[in-house]
Amino acid sequence: MSRIAKQPVEMPSGVSLSIDGQNIKAKGPKGEMSITVHEDVVFEQNDNLLSFKPANDNKNAMAMTGTMRSLVNNIVKGVAEGFQKKLQLVGVGYRCQLKGKTLSLSLGFSHPIEYAIPEGITIEVPSQTEIVISGCDKQLVGQVAAEIRDYRPPEPYKGKGVKYADEQIIRKEAKKK
Repeated sequence: MSRIAKQPVEMPSGVSLSIDGQNIKAKGPKGEMSITVHEDVVFEQNDNLLSFKPANDNKNAMAMTGTMRSLVNNIVKGVAEGFQKKLQLVGVGYRCQLKGKTLSLSLGFSHPIEYAIPEGITIEVPSQTEIVISGCDKQLVGQVAAEIRDYRPPEPYKGKGVKYADEQIIRKEAKKK
């Protein structure tokens, strides 16, 4: 069994779990999420701890135990605190603004890019070159951030493009004569 699977998931205050067979539903201040746990994984709740064990001794059950523990932990953390990704726009004339449920991006193309914000995601624009994506679903927050970054990924010569706030861009040297 993996080191991750051995650690129990701790319930923060304000988060309630309801277990129905292999379904786990978490409800907290940031929202409500549910997951169906794989049948090769057995879990039990003691007070405010949720522990996971493989149902049998095959390799797949061992692997799924750690995976399911991580997914349930992400759900619990998501409904308690939520997840957040920050993007920065680097380049002359690169800007963004919020128009209702749409994010408008000017990234040096001949037209502005209109990105429809999916359900369950909130996007804030503190300045014209910063985007803060937040929500309770870790996978969806990461997916939205990756889709927005994909419109104009940072290039290695001048570093222009959409980058994560904590991303380091490895610069290349320009051609020499």
